Amino acid sequence: METTSYKGTDKVLIGFILAVLTFWLFANSMMNVSPVMTEALGMDANTMNIAVSLAALFSGIFIVVIGGLADSIGRVKIFKIGLYLAIAGSLLVGLSPKGDLAVPMLLVGRALQGLSAAFVMPTSLGMIKIFWDGKERQRAISLWSIGTFGGSGLSSLTGGIIASNLGWRWIFFFAIIVAVIALFLTKELPENSREGAGKYKIDWGGIVMFMIAMVALQVFITNGNKFGWTSWITIVLLAIALVFGYLFIRIEMKVPFAFVDLGLFKNKVFTGATLANFFINGTAGLLIVSLTLMQRGAQFSAMEAGLLTLGFAIMVISFIRLGEKLLQKFGAKKPIIWGALIISAAIILLMQTQIMTGQYVVLAVVAYSLFGLGLAFFATPATDAALSNLPDSQAGSGAGIFKMASSLGTSFGVAIAAGIYTAVSSRAEPIAWLNKIIHFTGRQDNVAIRQGAMLGLAFCLLLAILVIITVVKLIPDKKKQIDK
Repeated sequence: METTSYKGTDKVLIGFILAVLTFWLFANSMMNVSPVMTEALGMDANTMNIAVSLAALFSGIFIVVIGGLADSIGRVKIFKIGLYLAIAGSLLVGLSPKGDLAVPMLLVGRALQGLSAAFVMPTSLGMIKIFWDGKERQRAISLWSIGTFGGSGLSSLTGGIIASNLGWRWIFFFAIIVAVIALFLTKELPENSREGAGKYKIDWGGIVMFMIAMVALQVFITNGNKFGWTSWITIVLLAIALVFGYLFIRIEMKVPFAFVDLGLFKNKVFTGATLANFFINGTAGLLIVSLTLMQRGAQFSAMEAGLLTLGFAIMVISFIRLGEKLLQKFGAKKPIIWGALIISAAIILLMQTQIMTGQYVVLAVVAYSLFGLGLAFFATPATDAALSNLPDSQAGSGAGIFKMASSLGTSFGVAIAAGIYTAVSSRAEPIAWLNKIIHFTGRQDNVAIRQGAMLGLAFCLLLAILVIITVVKLIPDKKKQIDK
């Protein structure tokens, strides 16, 4: 790595935090305001589900390759391109009109927002490691992490408040303002890149194969019910996902500058932490399902639904440093499992859609708070487990793959949970067998909506259970790590 005499400042750090907030706070708020946007733009729910998850999908696809590209051609340059992409994407989403242009503008805008995250996240975190030292670096990383997790926690509330008072378009106009401020605060950054810059080659074959497979798989998941699970379109989509997924693996095993270094997965701890990260981020699907339920099933406004999630943000921001302390005392395995158990409890509470609205609101407030606490327990131990056992030469690639798991987990968790909810809630009649098992009290005209939410949340619970199974199988406890 090229040496630099530049030392990071709080002004630049604030710029980094604002940059990640353009995605985690503003772009992420679509999970709450999507019902409002669906109605305003005259779109169907399946298309909106694709738009919601598209940003995380594009972030996940490109974050690894962009991180490697930044090392080669310059981190500051890539970071600023990311902010320009955030501005362009937010502008397209914010200006999407009702009519024929709504779908293309919205989808392209969401794709650009996802790309912006792929440009901003690895570069800003990488420069924190370079420009800060010792305790100052730890402080900077913690604040950056609070920006991502705290921003995600506040996104539903922020989106709801803005949508209810100014209109949903202002969410994305504010994102543009924040991106411009981030550009101003980071204008003093000197360009930096690794030694031997220019040797990095983009694995276009791997990227294209991976992107085709992931897009086909996501369209299959989100539109399978609409097309029909046995229709030729659905079968072709699944075949495309499988064939191009296979080609992707074959390419990555042969090329010298692989998009994803599959050799990293020989490390069981890294593999376990990355899979756990994928599954835990997939539980974010509970947000779009439960918040849509409150708006469609209980006629809450976007702001009223968002207010229920306030405890989520408070708990993440307040306890994320506790995860670090638990890691130091117990190792990574136990805090990750504890976090997954707490999240499981939160999902079980949200699954109680058979009760009256007043009772459910109380459960939801508790559940969102527990969800935030579980993520706070999980975040630092999982990241440390993924990266601490890797050699320095692979730390950047490992970090990129770990972050890719976050984005793809969110994308597929949201897509599948929302797809289940949409499929069941749009039925003409409620599911008879579920009605026999569970009695839904109160209004009977929204039982299908409540059943859809219950089953969509059950999928999220499955993901939390998979976290526990993965960690138990692949991550050793602290004593065994020390013995090794």
